[in-house]
Amino acid sequence: MPARLKAVSVRLAQAVPVIFGVIVISFLLTRALPGDPAVQFAGPAATAESIEEVRRALGLDKSLPEQFLLYLGQLARGDLGQSVSTGQPVLSELAARLPASLELTLFALILSCAVAIPLGVLAATRPGSLVDQLCRILVTAGVSLPTFFTGVVLIYVFYYLLGIAPSPLGRLDFIYLDPPHVTGFFLIDAALDGDAETWFAALKQLILPGLTLALFTLAPIARMTRAAMLSALSADYIRTARAAGLDRNKILYGYAFRNALLPVVTTLGMVFSFTLGANVLVEKVFAWPGIGSYAVEALVVSDYAAVQGFVLAMALLFVLLNLVIDLAYSAIDPRFGTSAR
Repeated sequence: MPARLKAVSVRLAQAVPVIFGVIVISFLLTRALPGDPAVQFAGPAATAESIEEVRRALGLDKSLPEQFLLYLGQLARGDLGQSVSTGQPVLSELAARLPASLELTLFALILSCAVAIPLGVLAATRPGSLVDQLCRILVTAGVSLPTFFTGVVLIYVFYYLLGIAPSPLGRLDFIYLDPPHVTGFFLIDAALDGDAETWFAALKQLILPGLTLALFTLAPIARMTRAAMLSALSADYIRTARAAGLDRNKILYGYAFRNALLPVVTTLGMVFSFTLGANVLVEKVFAWPGIGSYAVEALVVSDYAAVQGFVLAMALLFVLLNLVIDLAYSAIDPRFGTSAR
């Protein structure tokens, strides 16, 4: 346990300069955006004097070094600033929207893993078979089809033609009330509240956007699972295990699959981080109130505080995700150990 805690501490310490670099880069890039947030905040009927007053109130009349020092002071107090477009604190906006994006992304990853990993294993053990061809087709389709196109097609078929899906308008149908806020995940909060009707309603709303993202994330996971299993099955230790007469399932799942999990876990981490930040098209198609659509809307109006808060939140999530992946490596293969590398 001390070695594990030491490894966690070292990785967290290594993340500090990364986070600081993200803060500097996001600060400079947002200032390079076209447009003036003071004009946006003052409104279309504002005079030059009122715009200048708003600029002073936002601290935009100061030099870049002064603005950066003020921003660092805000971060030290846990203040991400106030959104110009909504008038609300950025921290509260992100806290309200992040669970929606996380719930959608995790649901999609669970769906894609439930299909992609078994399919990749079967394709690797039966190269050239119908299962292998199906894996190739799904991988090609997942990479080729844009998520917004897949989402629109699913809405057209299951909502408009068949009428078996709920309206694609947010996390819950308008006839339901949001469950009491505990985690922000509607499925978890509805389960904790013991409200089965709201739980099933939230699940129905998740299915179409979850399928849309799952079809996109399925491709890299299935491809990596197949490639990792093929590499593991051709290794010398597998041939030795077969020659020793070990059980086929023991060889396949106890040895080959366990070693193939390492690159699959890495791919999962990359897919999760990319999907969480890039699912804005799905959120737009299904009117999903996540952080992706929030960030795009903030970019359009040059909302510095909202954009910087989004980038910082994503950086912190990626650092946490990399830490989880490192610990998962140690759990899957003890040879990685827990000492700092």
